[in-house]
Amino acid sequence: MFVLDSHCDTPTQMMRGLDLGAGSGCGHVDIDKLKRGGVDASFFALYTSAELAPDESTRYTLEMLGKIYDALDTYKDSIALATSPAEALRNKDRGLISIFIGMENGSPIQKSLSLLRMYYRFGVRYMTLTHNGDNEIADAAAEGRRWHGLSPFGREVIEEMNRLGMIVDVAHVSDDTFYDVIKCSKAPVVSTHSCCRALASHPRNMTDDMIRSMADKGGVIQINFYPAFLSDSYQERMPSVSDIADHIDHAVKVGGIDHFGI
Repeated sequence: MFVLDSHCDTPTQMMRGLDLGAGSGCGHVDIDKLKRGGVDASFFALYTSAELAPDESTRYTLEMLGKIYDALDTYKDSIALATSPAEALRNKDRGLISIFIGMENGSPIQKSLSLLRMYYRFGVRYMTLTHNGDNEIADAAAEGRRWHGLSPFGREVIEEMNRLGMIVDVAHVSDDTFYDVIKCSKAPVVSTHSCCRALASHPRNMTDDMIRSMADKGGVIQINFYPAFLSDSYQERMPSVSDIADHIDHAVKVGGIDHFGI
């Protein structure tokens, strides 16, 4: 068995001073917790807010990358970078936890395919096209007013991501963007942290038709444990493990066992 967490906001915590090896109890993730939880690999997300200007988002993303690479050097006896499934399996054989890198929000590439390629060279293996705001690539679920789906540049981005082998992540995009991506992408796409809209109406969750469309293309929905995505009544009651299981069961029923993750 190989356990992969598809989306982890740890780089943001590292920017706030989190030491992955300290085991201080700060945040949900550090090396000790990953080991005790039986996690073999985690995608560390380079999150940038939609409120940042393009140059600010690019600089901030590079700082987060620096923090990750510093940690990889400091704790090389416990963690190692992975840029492919084969590398992750080799790391596991060596007793190392794999750190994959994803980018949450395409704003740091600005309007440059060269910057996209540079982030790929730095190890980024998926890109969430938007966060909570429309950008140069596409419309977001939280807004959805600028392009009514992918922008012309966004279509170039999808083509280049396919060519590079970078995974297209639709976790934050609008419904119109989702269907544009499904039409444009020649490779399977993923939603790294969403849930099922049939069970909770959050606009970032996926409808049954979206889950089926993604599964038909070979993609995966990775269930998110954040309360707002699990239950519409989360403010009145704390979602439980059973709520998570309900979303997993629903995703499996709609898309099939091979098309869901965590």
